[in-house]
Amino acid sequence: MPASGVQETVRRLLHEQHLGVLATQSGQQPYASLVAFAAMPDLRALLFATARATRKFANLQAEARAAMLIDSRRNRLDDFHDAAAATAVGRVEEVPPAERATSLAIYLERHPHLRDFVTAPSCALMRLDVETYHVVDAFQHVVEWRPHLEP
Repeated sequence: MPASGVQETVRRLLHEQHLGVLATQSGQQPYASLVAFAAMPDLRALLFATARATRKFANLQAEARAAMLIDSRRNRLDDFHDAAAATAVGRVEEVPPAERATSLAIYLERHPHLRDFVTAPSCALMRLDVETYHVVDAFQHVVEWRPHLEP
């Protein structure tokens, strides 16, 4: 698949799906969480919100490296041939105050129903800076795309 095809697959998944599975770790123990996400327009970062009192927040404070899986499965047999998945791998940090207004607007455009949650003082707006997308389609076809290498 050419780079443009991979980018389009990623863009489609990020546009069509509203939830992803965030993988963090603490020590040697992995932990997965379902999160509502929004993609930055250049696809180089994914935004999500989490309460500061969660295990995922504590894990990210201890180890910033994380991955988020976004997929198109529908829990049907044809998913083996038709579903696609992208795993975004990178580092997570809380959105800095200087970027919060812009990032919050992007997040709330996608998830207006989460306004009270994401604007609460107990909530952190987080950004996964994507180093690599690992894209799988047709069940076994795997390619990598590094959005920071795009012009």
